[in-house]
Amino acid sequence: MTVVDTTATTGTAWMLCPLCDTMIYRKRYERASRVCPECDGHGMLTADQRVEQLLDADSARPIATAPTVTDPLGFTDTRAYPERVRQARESTDLPEAIRCVRGTVDGTPIVLAVMDFRFLGGSLGSAVGEAVTAAAEAALADRAPLVLVTASGGARMQEGIVALMQMAKTSRALRRLDDAGVLTISIISDPTYGGVAASFATATDIIVAEPGARLGFAGPRVIRQTIGQTLPEGFQTAEFLLEHGIVDMICHRWALRARLSRLVAMTVRPPLRTEPGDPDALVTDPTALTVGESWDRVRAARRLDRPTTLDYLAGAFDDFV
Repeated sequence: MTVVDTTATTGTAWMLCPLCDTMIYRKRYERASRVCPECDGHGMLTADQRVEQLLDADSARPIATAPTVTDPLGFTDTRAYPERVRQARESTDLPEAIRCVRGTVDGTPIVLAVMDFRFLGGSLGSAVGEAVTAAAEAALADRAPLVLVTASGGARMQEGIVALMQMAKTSRALRRLDDAGVLTISIISDPTYGGVAASFATATDIIVAEPGARLGFAGPRVIRQTIGQTLPEGFQTAEFLLEHGIVDMICHRWALRARLSRLVAMTVRPPLRTEPGDPDALVTDPTALTVGESWDRVRAARRLDRPTTLDYLAGAFDDFV
């Protein structure tokens, strides 16, 4: 599968699907959030489009990040690294390969960090690592869920070991959220590879993947050449990874916001009902509970129509996933 950036428009009404090469109507494709009506392939979204898709209107507030080194190695190939960064900024209108904001999803406050593959392949450099860390620190300060939308080819080679160190830096930032009991969610879009896949993309409490999204450290060709073996068909796709327990769920793009809303809403505790006489009030005093005969409890446990786990979940919680 070839990754194609479909951001640029040519002014024509029709286009080829980046995934199945079917001729499709461009406006229909854009209205469907870049999901092909023929193959259901999920095309790339920009960071701004993701923010607009997931957050409540006009709720996004940028998160400031500290400055980072601009060219730690003085790296040059056919062009100097600073020139490549400048060109990426001009073409994407982004300062880096990620956008971090505070916002709300159906009224629930969250911190959202969205990667943009158009910016040097969404590569993980020092600035991206600092931005993810700043987003995690904002989530910790607000005690709000951190949502990461990943799209990356891996670590930024022009920064060498500085880029690789961002894996440890971002993993440590997410560990602090884990220790504090703050919910973290990653949304895996296609593709998510390399240092991003090996660090914050898979270090969250819940991993949600879009259909067909690829997730892995190295690409299939590199792995085949390294181990000299034939790989299972589609072994890095979301569907394969769900079957093998790497991701928690697959969510279609049209349902992603609703699913995210349900997940983050579970972090907001409703007011406790403790009024005397209220049948739904929370009982906190053990002496207020009715004590029955032990044999009655045994017989109740043996009843064939006893409540199931689903019955208990439905009775105890407003919602569950």
